[in-house]
Amino acid sequence: MAATLAKLRNLYFSKTSVTLFSQRLLSSTSSVQDSNEGWFSKLLVRRIEPTKESHSRLLSDKEIIYELQTHNVRADSSEKYLENYQQSVQLIDAHKLNYELVASWTVELGDLDQALHLWRYTGGFATIDNAKKTLAQNKDFVALQKERGKLLRSRHLQYLLAFSYWPPIEPRTGPNLYEMRSYNLKPGTMIEWGNNWARAINYRRNNDEAFAAFFSQIGRLYNVHHVWCYKDLQARKETREAAWRSPGWDECVAYTVPLIREMHSRILTPTSFSPTQ
Repeated sequence: MAATLAKLRNLYFSKTSVTLFSQRLLSSTSSVQDSNEGWFSKLLVRRIEPTKESHSRLLSDKEIIYELQTHNVRADSSEKYLENYQQSVQLIDAHKLNYELVASWTVELGDLDQALHLWRYTGGFATIDNAKKTLAQNKDFVALQKERGKLLRSRHLQYLLAFSYWPPIEPRTGPNLYEMRSYNLKPGTMIEWGNNWARAINYRRNNDEAFAAFFSQIGRLYNVHHVWCYKDLQARKETREAAWRSPGWDECVAYTVPLIREMHSRILTPTSFSPTQ
């Protein structure tokens, strides 16, 4: 009996020692975590509080919708395609539909045999509905569309909103080249992207290279396009290197990289009928 009681007493003290040690370990770990919280938090994307507002209302403050048409052209049909598209632009302009071409490019580096056309609707989706109905009843426009279909391999359409913190879109006098950097973001990260780039854009104003920036509403979602304007590739190189020398730019990049699933870049040349050159 005495031997049994001795064993139970030893077991009790053993468990008590383990418990006290565990408590001390947890307290020590908590202390280390607290001391390192500031350092560790710098490696993470900052947390954005949930909101009942839609992303579009928080990131864009205008009732202007942009349309990005991406056309993959048959390699032997580029000239015919551009002639056809220019006729369509002229026909749309004649109808005064609050639907205007902002920029028209062909890809010089990246996805070759591709054309990009950026349009602006003033007046929201009601303007889009009206323009589509009006043009669908125009025989000349429908004929141009059918002819153009034979010159394409594929096409894609997106409706976009402009980021409110980006400089206003202004036509440029050429010759220039443009770079479109497109990002596919992780779902739920658009607000974080906007918050970081609202600061980052301040590091990219020195050479007036910021042309436009959009996020998708319809089409491929969580898709962002930044469009930059440079005199040439050498100017692009020098401008980007100057940004990296600016204190704070590297931090903005560090915060946005974890938000990206995929990204790609295209160097663009304006078409002869593009409003921006």
